[in-house]
Amino acid sequence: MALEYLAKQSMCLMLSMDEIIVNAPNEGERIDPGALFGSQGPFELEIGCGKGGFLLQRAQTHPEVRLLGIEWANKFFLYASDRMFRWKMENVRMMRTDASRFVRDHLPVNCLAALHVYHPDPWPKKRHHKRRLIQTSFADAAVSALLDGAVWLLQTDHAGYYEQMREVLDSHNALLKFDWGTGGWGDGPEWSGTNFEIKYRREGRSIYRAAYRVVK
Repeated sequence: MALEYLAKQSMCLMLSMDEIIVNAPNEGERIDPGALFGSQGPFELEIGCGKGGFLLQRAQTHPEVRLLGIEWANKFFLYASDRMFRWKMENVRMMRTDASRFVRDHLPVNCLAALHVYHPDPWPKKRHHKRRLIQTSFADAAVSALLDGAVWLLQTDHAGYYEQMREVLDSHNALLKFDWGTGGWGDGPEWSGTNFEIKYRREGRSIYRAAYRVVK
């Protein structure tokens, strides 16, 4: 499927970097996913896409999906954006913005088919835990943006943060935990591992995963 997709892409006009990189919305503005891509399709968001390893493979193996990658670290953001440009990924857009605020204030209700959160900053010191992305208020906002039946996949190498993720999301009344890899989620040809996962596995770190389905 990936080869067929690349063959089709070679016949298309290559997007410019200005088209791949989209501006963060203005205060009070809700995005229009269809307008971001100029076409309709299942809309997925990856928060903290790093160098874009997962984003690239997901886009290649699922050309019907429209993917928005958010990355705050400018070095990684520019690297991932250039990567999408070089691979002519017409179904990917990149945005540099605060992910928590973006989900809370700028995503429409019932717009996401999937939310990917892999290796978010664990903020390991106790006094910094309030800065962690996965909090009850964020979970509520994310569930609002996710469609009924949508999935939310999470991964981390930090045991303490994983416990907090599970505590927050297991208790949410609109989230139903399911086994990672079930139904094609979290495995398949697009899952060779995120850049952080590959690095951490080489270092011998444990990887913790969780998958949820939205039931509204």
